Amino acid sequence: MKVFGTGFGRTGTMSLKIALEKLGVGPCYHMREVVSHPSHIKIWYDTSLGDAPDWGRLFKGYNSAVDFPVCLFYKQLADKFPDAKFILTLRDFDRWYTSTSNTIYKVPNILPKWFERLVYPIRLFIAMQVNLIWVGLFNNKFSDRDSTKVFFHKHIELVKKTIPPDKLLIYHVKKGWEPLCEFLNVSVPDMPFPKVNDTAEMLRKLALIKSLPYVFILTMIIILAVIFI
Repeated sequence: MKVFGTGFGRTGTMSLKIALEKLGVGPCYHMREVVSHPSHIKIWYDTSLGDAPDWGRLFKGYNSAVDFPVCLFYKQLADKFPDAKFILTLRDFDRWYTSTSNTIYKVPNILPKWFERLVYPIRLFIAMQVNLIWVGLFNNKFSDRDSTKVFFHKHIELVKKTIPPDKLLIYHVKKGWEPLCEFLNVSVPDMPFPKVNDTAEMLRKLALIKSLPYVFILTMIIILAVIFI
């Protein structure tokens, strides 16, 4: 592994993922990869209960990793991968808090409990997210804006104290290619810096997720109708 992101989700991590892949430091592991690999969901769920992460299985085939839940394990990753570089993505706290509150914070409650119980990977994914992020990181106080602000800035300071300065880039994605390419010692590509996964896009994705139980019910009705009519 060559590069890890230590910034929270909603600080430009998807844009950073795409940028790293454009620069040849990919594939890049992201929460999206967790969702698309049910076996990874189980590993992270077990990790949320206290098991040691199986980095070999999680990062097989990847050269970098960003976003939740990876960013929570920067200390272990710095020890495991001593030659890796780290990127701390930053964002104005108020904008980050509003974005996070309106998007990923809603995920644990977006689906009815009966549907969670029915679909095992979804149940594990939500439990993992709650255990690691909303309870483990924010101490079940994310709804308290002032408490979350303390956790937010504490994480930044701990990363700065833990990762040697020569291996750490403190980075706002709005600054584009130049500081990132200089840090990674690669040429600036002749293309716009990726800007993706804004709040509007996330809300569209959440609306799609919210519709899943109704799609399931409709599908079951159609199947039963075909069988019995």
